[in-house]
Amino acid sequence: MKNNSLTTLTRVLLLLCGIGLIISIFTPIWSIYLSAPQYPEGLAMFLHANKVSGEYEIINGLNHYIGMKEIHADEFWEFTFLPYALGFFALLCLLAALLKNRTILYSVTILFLIFGIAFMGDFYYWLYDYGHNLDPNAAIIVPGMSYQPPLIGYKQLLNFEVWSYPNIGGGIMIGVAVILLILAIVEYRRAKKTV
Repeated sequence: MKNNSLTTLTRVLLLLCGIGLIISIFTPIWSIYLSAPQYPEGLAMFLHANKVSGEYEIINGLNHYIGMKEIHADEFWEFTFLPYALGFFALLCLLAALLKNRTILYSVTILFLIFGIAFMGDFYYWLYDYGHNLDPNAAIIVPGMSYQPPLIGYKQLLNFEVWSYPNIGGGIMIGVAVILLILAIVEYRRAKKTV
C-alpha cells in the first residue's frame, strides 16, 4: 500500500540501524573502570552481549574481601538471550527497510524502546544485587556500606573511584533507539499529511 511506504532516507537509516545492531553483538556494550592508589593504572571490566572481558578476575579477588559475589559469565541468563534479541531487532530494521513498511518501523521502534528500558532496568538490578547482597562473613565489613557501582557516571566506593558508561555496542544501541524514535515520528507525521 503506497501510504504505508517509507522514504528513501528512512530506509537507508533503517539499514544502518540493522547493521549497527549486528555490530553491537560483537563489540563491548558497557564499560566499568576502577581506579585506586594501589591500582593507579586502573582496572577495566567490559560487558558484551554474550560474555564478560577485561580484568574481572582481579576485580573478583578484590570484591571477595568486602563480601561481593564473584562475576562469572555463565551465571547470567542475559548472555544467552542478548545476542538473539539484538539479531532479532537488526532483522526487523532490515525488513522494514527492504519491504518499505511503516508498520514494521512502528513495531520495531516500540519493541526496541521497551527492550532498552527493560535492559537498563535489569542491569541496574544486577548492579544493585552485587553491591548490596554481601557475605556477612567477609574480611572487611563497613556497617551500612554498600558497593553498588553506578549505572552510568562516577561513584566513590571506599578508596576506589568507579566509572560506568556505554562502550561501542551500548552507544550503537542508544543511537539506534534515538534514530528509530525520530524516524517513527517523522514517518507518522508524513503519513497523516498524505491521508
